Amino acid sequence: MFDGMALDYIDVGPGLLRVRHGGHGPPLLLLHGHPRTHMTWGYVAGLLSSHFTIVCPDLRGFGKSFQPIDSEDSRHSSKRAKALDCVELMQALGHRTFAVAGHDRGSYVAFRLAMEHPETVTKVGVIDSIPILEHLERMDWRFARDWYHCFFFAQSEKPEQAINADPLAWYSAICPDIMGEEAYDDLLTAIHNPAVVHGMIEDYRAGLTVDREDELQDRVAGRRITCPMLCLWSTGDDLEHFFGDPREIWRSWATNVTGHGIESGHHVAEENPVDLANSLRFFFSDE
Repeated sequence: MFDGMALDYIDVGPGLLRVRHGGHGPPLLLLHGHPRTHMTWGYVAGLLSSHFTIVCPDLRGFGKSFQPIDSEDSRHSSKRAKALDCVELMQALGHRTFAVAGHDRGSYVAFRLAMEHPETVTKVGVIDSIPILEHLERMDWRFARDWYHCFFFAQSEKPEQAINADPLAWYSAICPDIMGEEAYDDLLTAIHNPAVVHGMIEDYRAGLTVDREDELQDRVAGRRITCPMLCLWSTGDDLEHFFGDPREIWRSWATNVTGHGIESGHHVAEENPVDLANSLRFFFSDE
């Protein structure tokens, strides 16, 4: 994983981000989801590093990056704040413009980057997601039943208490056979750290407060992403089952959307890294 890439801690203003970076070619920022760290991209990064300069950070609040300060509306865990971290990170590494792809919660950071920094983001990829506002408006009782944690995580204190009581019981689906021992050990460290658990939960609290409001303001103002967007989804997950073709939903938020499904469960970077890497290489390549 990440063969030949550097592992650094880079100051982005509010704190230090742990980041893996290296490779050759135009810069491509890869953003992880919940409850992962940058290590989820290990296989994909290895497949792409001869085509792109890969940058994989732990987002603020996750892994071994800094923990933001608390606030009543969780604004310091917002996707806007995390997007600003990413801009600072990429500039510190010498990249004034760059492409970005995010999975799960990381896709919301990629979305915010492309929406608010059009002069910086050249292309954007979103994987296994639709906008938070679309989730809230389109969901039904089936989604609430199967994805109850989205609302449980918005409660105060109780989510952290439940996870910290037995992290491996809560995150029972993680498996070293699929993600690799190094990524598995890194994730174990993260989920057994109460501060990191709190940071990850704050990401969800921000989703239902400031992030939802930011998306609502985008819609009211008629703002749309103008750079090319790639929309990918795992066919073994249930995004398409609940909401239909995610490309059609994203076309209300971006002017140029392409994409397709990939045969995989939710954690596609670990379960089908070859097909994911090929899709990203084809879309982000300047060739």
